[in-house]
Amino acid sequence: MKDLHEFAESVVDQDTFLIFVRELCNDRERSIKRESKSPSSPYEADAGSWENTTIETFFESAVAWAEDSSFGTKGTFPEHELKDNNPWRSFAEFLMAGKVYE
Repeated sequence: MKDLHEFAESVVDQDTFLIFVRELCNDRERSIKRESKSPSSPYEADAGSWENTTIETFFESAVAWAEDSSFGTKGTFPEHELKDNNPWRSFAEFLMAGKVYE
């Protein structure tokens, strides 16, 4: 089974973007369920590795990632830079950053 990063990396068009977004939603729902059973420390990511658990912090972090990395085209880790100009993939990475970027 693909993990969420693999779904993001496989985005090439509208259809694969929507598949990724559905998987992102499923990932969040699973994380909420795990958190309700065993809460994580408020000082670390939650059970599903979500750093940003409100809509406000999610979008704030996604925007910070986009600004810091020039929307994924430059960054600290060149192996993770987006090499093509596919807007569907860029937006998938933007949403992924909302989950994990601090």
